[in-house]
Amino acid sequence: MITIKILIADPIITSAVENLSKNFEVVERHFSPSELLSKISDYDAIIVRSGTKVTREVIEKSKLKVIGRAGVGVDNIDVEAATEKRIFVVNSPRASTISVAEITIAYMLALSRNLVQATNETKAGKWPKKRLMGTEIYGKTLGFIGCGRIGAEVAKRVQIFGMTCLVYDPYLPPEVPAKIGVELTDDLDRLFRVSDFITIHAWLTEETRGMIGENELEKMKPTAFLVNCARGGIVDEEALYDALKKGKIAGAALDVFSVEPARENKLFELENLYVSPHIGASTKEAQERAGQVTAEQVRLVLNSKKPEFCVNPKLLE
Repeated sequence: MITIKILIADPIITSAVENLSKNFEVVERHFSPSELLSKISDYDAIIVRSGTKVTREVIEKSKLKVIGRAGVGVDNIDVEAATEKRIFVVNSPRASTISVAEITIAYMLALSRNLVQATNETKAGKWPKKRLMGTEIYGKTLGFIGCGRIGAEVAKRVQIFGMTCLVYDPYLPPEVPAKIGVELTDDLDRLFRVSDFITIHAWLTEETRGMIGENELEKMKPTAFLVNCARGGIVDEEALYDALKKGKIAGAALDVFSVEPARENKLFELENLYVSPHIGASTKEAQERAGQVTAEQVRLVLNSKKPEFCVNPKLLE
């Protein structure tokens, strides 16, 4: 009897591992890039999060049938190389939707009320009540760069706060804006000019890489805030540093960076920048959904069935 082996290279929830272990041999181990290259030929499937990179070189040395991403983004997987070898790439696109929407709104509220500065200074024995004057989000305009599943959940929630939603998304189906109560615009310059907050909910592609740079930041209000809990690289970090340092915008929050782990970044010296280590999807609920859904997608492929969430759908034809 042929044993089918699955490598779980980044941690996923125990219950998902246990479900796969009922029918397959499962190995939980994080390999270094060189170790992965030498060991990948032993496995029929691999499940990763954002930590392990499944490169073309890894794929070409493998006998993989499926690559599972316990999460949404697949920028750490060479999908083109996988497709060429007819390896399914599957993910869990809905698992972290609520969690990322919530951290986005948390950042908006924190920025608008200077909560990080207030916490740090109060704990340091200061009482900066007069200096830390905030602003309400009620009545303000939130501009969206992209508005897929996560953006739609953000829009739904901020409208309860009394915000107006302005969306730039060339790929949004025409019936969606009215359904979720947002205004769609094809004028990106207008969005930067009128928005009080801008939130990014787009994939990192060649089209979006660096799309928010010096020119775009110059158009923003000096009272405006920028939030990016999507992907690093969409915002030009040098331009953002300059805009924050010179007060061209009021503040920004980043959960993602061009280079991760971002242990050293000159942006970190700025008081008007709030940061976190790519934890948008790091909730118990999101990780449980991601692990269970991804494990099920991998199981389907290994049992010669069609997965529901396939990143390279041409293999389903």
